[in-house]
Amino acid sequence: MLTLPNLLTLSRIFAVPILVFLLWKPSWWDYAITYVLYCLVGITDYFDGYLARTQGTVSRLGQFLDPIADKIMVAAVIIMLVSTRQASGVPIIHDFHIVPALIILLREIIVSGLREFLAGVQVSVPVSQLAKWKTTFQLVALGALILAGALPQWQWVHTVGLASLWAAAALTMVTGWDYLRVGLKHMD
Repeated sequence: MLTLPNLLTLSRIFAVPILVFLLWKPSWWDYAITYVLYCLVGITDYFDGYLARTQGTVSRLGQFLDPIADKIMVAAVIIMLVSTRQASGVPIIHDFHIVPALIILLREIIVSGLREFLAGVQVSVPVSQLAKWKTTFQLVALGALILAGALPQWQWVHTVGLASLWAAAALTMVTGWDYLRVGLKHMD
């Protein structure tokens, strides 16, 4: 249970309150520290799965916690980037860019519920390669948006973050539909 991959996954969960606390403040310095922590958390997301597979320590706990850790972190960061203000008084994600953020949050809730339902009827839905790309775009988007708070003079960083957020939302809809289609086959 306390294997290195599981400990890395747990560290991601425990990092979320720190990320939220740092994003609560609008200074560029807080965004810079958050960006560094966010990158470390993102690296652990890669290594926990890699180590579990290469060391043969894939566990049910890890399979359960890994997607939860991802969803908790993504949801918390999106909410903070929408709700808190930069030093300029404007949230990092605002106006119509809230739409892809909502799409991502809704998909995560729907797919989590669907996975729980399917587990009850003993149907496993493996993570698709496209879903892994979706996660990558989400992580890049949120990282760029956090970095944009630290570097407000570099508008292109914010633009890259928003473009990646829209790309992640598009992939989110495609992968969400794929999971829903599989799930509907098992519903009465």
